[in-house]
Amino acid sequence: MSTNRSRSGLRANQDPSDLRQAAVRPMLDASLGYWLLFALLTAIVLAGAAAWIYQLSRGFVVTGLDQNTTWGVYTVDLVTFIGLSYGGALVSAILRLTGAAWRTPITRIAEATALVTLLIGAAYPIIHMGRPERVWRIFFEPRGSSPMTWDTFAILTYLIATIIFFYLALVPDLGLYARWAGLRVGRFRRWILRVFSIKWNDLPGQKRPLERALTIMSILIIPIAVYVHSVLAWAFSVTSRPGWHSTVFAPYFVVAALYSGVALVIVAVSIYRSTYRLQAYITPVQIRNLGFLLLTLGVLYAYFTFAEMLTEGYTATEEGIAILSLLLVGRYSVLFWGWIIGGLLVPVLLIALPWTRNVVGITTASVLVIVGMWIKRFLIVVPAMELSLISKEIVPYFPSWVELTITAAGIAGIPWLLMIVFRFIPVLPVYDIEEEVGHKEPTPSTKRAPQGGKLSGGA
Repeated sequence: MSTNRSRSGLRANQDPSDLRQAAVRPMLDASLGYWLLFALLTAIVLAGAAAWIYQLSRGFVVTGLDQNTTWGVYTVDLVTFIGLSYGGALVSAILRLTGAAWRTPITRIAEATALVTLLIGAAYPIIHMGRPERVWRIFFEPRGSSPMTWDTFAILTYLIATIIFFYLALVPDLGLYARWAGLRVGRFRRWILRVFSIKWNDLPGQKRPLERALTIMSILIIPIAVYVHSVLAWAFSVTSRPGWHSTVFAPYFVVAALYSGVALVIVAVSIYRSTYRLQAYITPVQIRNLGFLLLTLGVLYAYFTFAEMLTEGYTATEEGIAILSLLLVGRYSVLFWGWIIGGLLVPVLLIALPWTRNVVGITTASVLVIVGMWIKRFLIVVPAMELSLISKEIVPYFPSWVELTITAAGIAGIPWLLMIVFRFIPVLPVYDIEEEVGHKEPTPSTKRAPQGGKLSGGA
């Protein structure tokens, strides 16, 4: 790396005005393709909402769930989306505490990804309740012995901490753009910037309390996130159901969350880097370092998988062998071995081999990990539920179109919400990057507006 670059890989001589204009490209650049994609994602989200309304009106008879299989795709979605949120917490909180400067340009995308996936994941317990009008009873009539009560309060605590952490890191940029003459947006978005910036003026009396608050939240959000994924795991492992009753489920779930969450951060960062021409600020350094992190987590998750399969197979209980048979040679064998190859082996090789350790190779590995980890959660939840505890027979479960439509809505909701978020806030943490390279431009700039000019209307 050349000597004129900071520890994050950014050049110290980069024009701060260019940085500020690059950070607001998603706020201004809205091509026909952008609106077509947004319309498509909106249609999928609305289809999911319509499917949920249909489920509320007809009951769970429209799903594949029954008296034997009470947890299905909705539970898979809950664990998956909550797990995806941990990647952003890791990149932003842990790396902030360790002083890893290379993470600076990608923290905004990581934090936004963590927030939107957590919001989507938190909706699935309500969808799975069947009677959402009774959700208030969890808070006013909680049952301390119920893992579902543990889950609810854990997720709610994690959500509040994530919102606070995301907002605190955003305040300096909101204050900067609220006053920057180079930003040309409608009055509504300018008002949003001004109100939520809480009169930030980059004064020493403001910087020190903010840094302390961010440090405190970085410290708090890590154990909170570990607690959330541990509680999700305990909701399975404290039962007596074969396939779930395991002492390693809590760390197993935490590592899974990190593995899939870092993969989602890589995909989101790569898409925004390419789409909005951010290569000067999000360099291959960030993608490569995240790739090394993903590689480490993949190897660790493979170890946990081997340990779980070994102990389950070695004890050779009747129920355990029935579930392992479903996975290894039964009707779920294609999904299981597809996950082993596509979700573990291929991603590890793509990152480990030098000639594929590039932006394209690491991003491809990350996509495979995200798909593979949804499959893995499905293989954890469904085969164990299909084993009847009374007759010891396998009662097959097939998700209905309602469950699949709501799942598709959750998947589409990630890019849909990110597109909305970055229409109102800058995609790059400008203040932190300018602090890193040690070069700031006076806020009341009179330089030309970013490409795209003044937008009509408030938003």
